[in-house]
Order: sequence, then C-alpha cells, then structure tokens
Amino acid sequence: MRKFHAMRCMPRRSNRHGQIDRQVLAHIRAAWICAALLLLVAGRSSAADSYHASVEGRWLTDDRKAVVTIGHCGEALCGNISKVLDTAPGVPRTDINNRDARLRIRPIVGLPVLTGFRREGNQWTGGRAYDPKTGNSYRSTLELNDDGSLKVTGCVLFICQSKRWIRQS
Repeated sequence: MRKFHAMRCMPRRSNRHGQIDRQVLAHIRAAWICAALLLLVAGRSSAADSYHASVEGRWLTDDRKAVVTIGHCGEALCGNISKVLDTAPGVPRTDINNRDARLRIRPIVGLPVLTGFRREGNQWTGGRAYDPKTGNSYRSTLELNDDGSLKVTGCVLFICQSKRWIRQS
C-alpha cells in the first residue's frame, strides 16, 4: 500500500529505510522556488497595477499641445502644465486669457489646470479644470479608461464634455 503526501496528493516515495528519496526532495524544492517566484512576480504586477490605477503622473493632453503633471497637493490631487509642446509663433507664454487681469502674467509652464480632486471609487471628483485657451474653469471629474488613458470631463450646469489624455512615461 502506498502512502500519500498530504500537501501534494501524490504517492510518497521512500527508500527501504523510510526516507524520502532525493528526486522527490528536488521536486519539492523546485515547487517552493516556483511558488516564491510567482509571489514575487505577483507583488510586482500589483504594484504596477496600483501605479496605473492612479491618475498621478504625466499626461499628454488631447490636443497634444501640453504635458500636465498630476500629483498630490495637500489632501487633494492637482495638475500643473509641466511642458508646452506647441512651438508655433504666437503661442502665449503667459495666462493671457484669464478673467482676472492680475493673473494674466502667470507663465503657462507651472500653471495649475486641475485642482481639488478627491478619489471616490474609480473616479476623482470634486475638482475644477481650468482651460488657459479660454480662461474658463469647469466642474470636473477624472477617470481612468480601460486602455490606461485618462478621461477628463468638464461640466457647465448639466452639459459635459470629455477629453482623453494619454499617460507619458
């Protein structure tokens, strides 16, 4: 009659002295090494998933004219223009369309365009999006799409419009 190993549900092979033979020990070691590697890989992929589940990072705007860096500003998330990609002549270098004349001298690079966002489930809500092209500010939400892009939605009253931003590495 054969004995069964409790963990492996397979016959336990032993020599005439009742000791487990070397081949079985090698299989057990290999199984433990594989399990440890799987846990290590799973831990790294979940860290990568949590990074990609966050909206923090650098994002290329839908018109591909700027890069916005999103990060923590105290308890909330905010985003500032970190790079202007539009190099055409006549592109403003300051916030010339701002309704507040005192703020029109602010440089575009570093300009806060997303403010006050807090996470609620898979969305970031309660924030405002500022459009330096028009000088208008909108009630806004942020949401990650399945493809890893960012859906930025701005609303006035009940009329909303969404833009798709692409994560930059």
